[in-house]
Parts: sequence; structure tokens; C-alpha cells
Amino acid sequence: MDLLHKATQYIYKPIQGRYVTNEMVFEFLNTLNSNFVISELGKSVQGKTIKSVRFGNGDIKIFMWSQMHGNESTTTKGLIDFLNYLNLNKEKANDFKEKYTLLCIPILNPDGAAMYTRFNANEIDLNRDAKQQTQPESLILRDTYLDFKPDYCFNLHDQRTIFGTDSTGLPATMSFLSPAFNEERTYNNVRMKAVAVINSVNTKLQQYIPNQVGRFDDSFNDNCIGDYLTTLNIPTVLFEAGHFQNDYNREEVRKFVFISLFVGISSIYENVVVDNELDEYLKIPQNKSNFRDFIYKNIKIFDDNSEKLINFAAQYREVLNDSKIEFTAEISEVNGLEDFFGHTVIDGKGFDFDSEFGKKPIIGKKADFSLNKMLKFRNGLQLF
Repeated sequence: MDLLHKATQYIYKPIQGRYVTNEMVFEFLNTLNSNFVISELGKSVQGKTIKSVRFGNGDIKIFMWSQMHGNESTTTKGLIDFLNYLNLNKEKANDFKEKYTLLCIPILNPDGAAMYTRFNANEIDLNRDAKQQTQPESLILRDTYLDFKPDYCFNLHDQRTIFGTDSTGLPATMSFLSPAFNEERTYNNVRMKAVAVINSVNTKLQQYIPNQVGRFDDSFNDNCIGDYLTTLNIPTVLFEAGHFQNDYNREEVRKFVFISLFVGISSIYENVVVDNELDEYLKIPQNKSNFRDFIYKNIKIFDDNSEKLINFAAQYREVLNDSKIEFTAEISEVNGLEDFFGHTVIDGKGFDFDSEFGKKPIIGKKADFSLNKMLKFRNGLQLF
């Protein structure tokens, strides 16, 4: 089966771009057939409804949630596409329905989603509230998994464009983690169940995005929901949707989320045990902060009355404007970029830097400048 074709075929087209809110998701939920049960779980800090979607009546129970961080919408889109597939593909839906019971919260943090921020309306990171459970959204998540008693949890997130797969020079388009349950980061049977799921997903993704699958850092923090659930003996898989080449709206990446969900869920039923499971998992390259959106090399500046050749970087800041996300490129670093890769790399060839703010790049300023007063750059990109 060509899963990339399936992922493309079943994209729910009304939801596009980075800004995904309750209203958009609820419109999709209204299209679902009688195989799906929609429930209201409770309210957010600002009184927005948090809903769940339940599908199937099989023995294997999988609980998944997305947009715990409100500005991390790619996995929501991939989840919606996967549910759309089950909604429209009767044959496959019947197969999944008999094997699994899926319970999904498409948007756990609707206030953060509306404001396009990581935090909830009380400015709390819900992924640092697993133990204290001070927020209504955290309590809803807790009550739901306690009531559902899942065999597996899928914790669905996005990560920034700064991450690559170690030293490959490629972005970490999808990354995964089997979270730790102790400071020593020991691998027990619970972690190994999550490892097996990740290995199956990685094997399939290598067909589509070779060397662009990363392994997320497993430092232990039981205030994080994945670590906390692993301490409760619930195998949990962290999904991190990252960057794909020239895909800042993440319309391609949502397809890889779809594939990851399809394969991850299917692998649990197949329950194939590999002797070298841990070795295979540890071969997945470590997620590393080694990318920047723009890197400009060999730029001449005048500093202290002397000429210097420097490198500098710019990074997009995502700004919500009229229900759309605008990408504003700002200078983020000057020099010290020898070990970094750029999604866009410009060789300045020793040309002079010039801008409205001076003759050298300044961190925090918009990436609007010129080289030799003839090559113009606006919002990070060269004008032609």
C-alpha cells in the first residue's frame, strides 16, 4: 500500500495552514458518520468546549491527543486526515473498528489554539502540569485516560524548524520518543512497547523521508505528560512533527503524521517482536538543534573601523494576523554558526552589508537588508 498516496487522497482540505482552531475541527467532526462517537469532556479556562472522538470497539485501546500546545497544529491536521480516512474508507474502517478502540482529543488547549500560543489562557504549559494538574485542561486529560484505561497513548506535538537529524544536514521532519520513567532512563517493558511502535513507524517513513526521522531527547521530567504516563505503566509514544523542505505551512508534513498514525496503530495489533529492538531504536539519529531558517555566509561588515567577514542567521517568527499566520524573518544570531545548517543558505561572496539600521546585522531586527547596495533582501529572501 502506498501510504503517501493515501495520506494525500484523504487530506481534509477545509483545514489548511498553521492556524487550526476549535471551530475548524468541530466543522470536521460534524461530517463524521455513525461509527464515531463525539463527546464533550469539559471546558477550557476561557470556557471553550473540549471534545473527544471515539471510534471502534476492539480490544486494543489507544488514547491520543493533539494541540496540548496551542500553536502546534500539524499533528492535529494529520489526525483529522486519518479520521477522515476511516470516515470515508468503509473497508479499512471496518478492519480498524474490529481491532481497536481509538479515543482522540483533537485540541486539548483550545484557548492556546485560538491565540496561537504554546500556553493555555493562564499562561501555563500544559506539558509541565502532569503532576500538579492545576489547569482544567490537565484535569480533563487525566480524567479521560483514567476512565478510558488505554493500552497505549500517543502524545501528538510539533517541533520548531531548528531541529535536524544529528549531523545529516537534513531536517527532523518527524521525531519520536519512548519517554523515560526514571532519572537513569532505564528501558523496561513499558518503554520497550513504545520503542517497538516507533521502530515500525521509522521503517516505513524511511521509504518517504530517508534520514529525516529523529529520536527526541529522553531526559526525565515527570512533570511532562509522557514521562508521567510511563511511570504509570502506560506505553506512550511522543510524536513531534517538524520541518520538511519549503513546507512552512506543513501541508506535506501532515501526510507523514498520517502515515505515522496508520503504521503506529497497525503495528500494535501485529505485535511483532524483534530481538534487536532497542539497538534499532538507538540507531535513529538524535534530534539536534542545528538548523536555522536562513544562514548568510561570507558577509562583509565594518566594525571598529575594520573589515570583517561574518556569517549570520535569521529565523522566522510566527505572528497571528487576521486568522492567518505570517512568517516574519528576524536576525537571530551573528557568527558562531559553523556547525549549523540552513533551510535557506546564501553565500554573500564578500559583499558589503547595509540596512536602515546600520552596516552590520543586529539581533532582533527584521531581515531586511542589501548586499553591495544592489542585492535586496526582504523578510529574509532575496528580491529578484
